[in-house]
Amino acid sequence: MYRERLTTTSVHSESAQRLQRHLLAYHDFRNAKAQHPIARWLPTLARWQAERLKATHEDLFNHPGYRDGLVFLLTDLYAPESISRRDDDIDRIFPKMVKWLPDTLLDTFAGLVELNHSTQYLDLCLLETLQDHDVNPDTLTDSQYCEAFRDSDSRPQRQRQIDLVADVGRQLNRYVKNRSLGWLLGMSRGPADMAGLEDLHSFLHRGFQAFQTMDRVDTLINEVVARETRVLDQILAVHPQPFRVAPSLARHANVV
Repeated sequence: MYRERLTTTSVHSESAQRLQRHLLAYHDFRNAKAQHPIARWLPTLARWQAERLKATHEDLFNHPGYRDGLVFLLTDLYAPESISRRDDDIDRIFPKMVKWLPDTLLDTFAGLVELNHSTQYLDLCLLETLQDHDVNPDTLTDSQYCEAFRDSDSRPQRQRQIDLVADVGRQLNRYVKNRSLGWLLGMSRGPADMAGLEDLHSFLHRGFQAFQTMDRVDTLINEVVARETRVLDQILAVHPQPFRVAPSLARHANVV
């Protein structure tokens, strides 16, 4: 919808160029995805993966000091289900972003866009493999998921996805702490709705609310990264229980 705005906006810094490049690639992917015959199964797969993530990190979900931050990391960043309006928001305000925001924050948004693109691309590839295996996503089992995961041959992209979750989470936390997002977070929900930025505004506020009271966000992020990397290794090694990992934070429940 806003491709012309992305292509005609002048960018002068490396960070702005990186954001523009990722936005254009993601914009074109989203248009192609909308025409893909099996894209309708993406929400089903996203929900399945969200439930898997909750099971793997159940102890963290039950920890009052980690729950809100973990929900944001896993629901908003790692396995988002409905983000099209937020993505349109970023496309639409791109000219203002490169004019008003510092390069460090542009890099954060570039990482977010790359993460969204990577997640949806990997999910679409996985769905294509499931279709080749004649698997119905509505009745997907752990073993069927893992077999399709291995056949997709996407280890580097999967590791990059995990790394992006960590990078974007850490950067958002840093901006939440020093209020660098004040230009948008300071906007009340009413004006944000009037400006058509309600989804982006809501996403940033969820991150703000999740991280503002946490003193050890890095501890949580490091634990999630370690576990998800272990899950990735176990899937590829055909482990009998690939989604079960030994929690290291369970012994340090007072760290938050």
